[in-house]
Amino acid sequence: MDLIIILGSGAVGKMTVGQELMKITDFRLFHNHIAIEPVLELFGRFEASLVEKIREDCFEAFLKTDYQGMIFTYMMAFDLPSEWEYIKRVAERFEATGGTVYYVELVADREVRLKRNKTENRLLHKASKRDTVISDDRMTREETKYRLESREGEVPFENYIKIDNTNLEPSEAAKMIKDRFALPDMRADRLMQQIYLEEVREDELEQLHAMQVESFMPLYEIYRDEGSPALESIERIRKRAKATNRKYYFICVSGARVGVINIGHKDPNEHEVSFVSPIFILPRYQNRGYGYAALQKAFSMHPEIKTWKLDTIKQEPRNCHLYEKCGFVRTGQEEVVNERLTLVFYEKHVGGNDENE
Repeated sequence: MDLIIILGSGAVGKMTVGQELMKITDFRLFHNHIAIEPVLELFGRFEASLVEKIREDCFEAFLKTDYQGMIFTYMMAFDLPSEWEYIKRVAERFEATGGTVYYVELVADREVRLKRNKTENRLLHKASKRDTVISDDRMTREETKYRLESREGEVPFENYIKIDNTNLEPSEAAKMIKDRFALPDMRADRLMQQIYLEEVREDELEQLHAMQVESFMPLYEIYRDEGSPALESIERIRKRAKATNRKYYFICVSGARVGVINIGHKDPNEHEVSFVSPIFILPRYQNRGYGYAALQKAFSMHPEIKTWKLDTIKQEPRNCHLYEKCGFVRTGQEEVVNERLTLVFYEKHVGGNDENE
């Protein structure tokens, strides 16, 4: 099993980056305060031996799971040999399984970290930080007592990256980590457990319309296609929603509506052929595999459909890759919309001798 150790000083963003990294990989997050907070709550003070026992029990239990790996956050004092020994011991537990250990160090300006020390997400998960006056002073003491940032060339690990995330969003830093170490996406079966399709009601079409505009407007600003879904009226959406043989579904993950898929056919008597038009994921949820999972859900919900059809923008390789990953094949038909944009058409045949999954 693999391990990602995220190091850095107080409020640098270790937990928050870890949360974002967990969303786009098959790694689970064990941030340091998962072990610390219960001890502080129960005993009213830090009990190092008990915190260490909780950590060890969590490591032991997690190593028996089938996840790709764990993200572990830790504020390391680089000037203490005992800290280097501790990190080595943790790493060896995962390496003993044949796994790989990756090391990430985050650094950020102190002024920025003081602001992050008061963020809602931090205070939600770390009760001991909610007295922000004491928390700020404790952070200052830690920085003067220990050296919490590595020196140039000091870190000997092969799989190591140092990121200045002063001006980075947590999702950006997470993507840098994922790309640097070529970390795998969340397993498809795990993602399929989280996602479901929820039929859109008539009174929810206004929300659907707003989501569609938000999702397609970035593409419209690039390609200036006057037939873009970003420009589609609510009236046209209402008309499509009323069609006998078509349905809109919200793409939902853990209760949140992350996108929309519309499937069906213009011919109310056609039950073995279905178009996917449109399908979209809100920008803030993109690149997490939700589009792939939504299509798989649609396929499983409608086993009677033998041919699926859709079109997409030829100049958007990520879209083309997604559909080809789902088993769609280009028909050879293309339609030039304007000098910037060409539509390319896909089909997916299910069952019989034409199956191309």
